[in-house]
Amino acid sequence: MLEEFKKFAMRGNVVDLAVAVIIGAAFGAIVNSLVADIVMPIIGSITGGIDFSNYFLPLSPKVTATTLAEAKKQGAVLAWGNFLTLAINFIIIAFALFLVVKGITRLKAQEPAPAPAAPSQEVRLLTEIRDLLKSH
Repeated sequence: MLEEFKKFAMRGNVVDLAVAVIIGAAFGAIVNSLVADIVMPIIGSITGGIDFSNYFLPLSPKVTATTLAEAKKQGAVLAWGNFLTLAINFIIIAFALFLVVKGITRLKAQEPAPAPAAPSQEVRLLTEIRDLLKSH
C-alpha cells in the first residue's frame, strides 16, 4: 500500500497540482498586497482619501459604528466597500492571468511543429503497389 501511495504522489499530475497551488497562493498574496497597498490608496487619493474597505450600509437601526469591524458586531451591514476592493482584486488577478496565458500561448506558437513521422514499411509497400497498378 505504501508503494502504491508513493507511485500516486510522485505522478506528474499530483506534483504539478501541488506546485500550482503553492504558486497560486503566493500570487494571491502579491495581488492582495498590490490592491490593498498600491491600487486602493491611489483610488482613495483620487477620490479625496476615501478608504473603501470601511464603507458599508447599515441594515439595522442598531448599527451606529463608523468602522466595518465594529458595525458587523452591532448587526447586519452591507459591506459594499469591501466588495468593491475584492472586485478590483479579481479584475487584477484575471488580467494578470490573461497576460500569463497570452505569453505562454505566444511561446508555444513560436515552437516549430514536429515533422510528420515517416510512413511505415507496410504503408510504403502499399503505396508502391498502388502506383504500379495506376501506371498499367
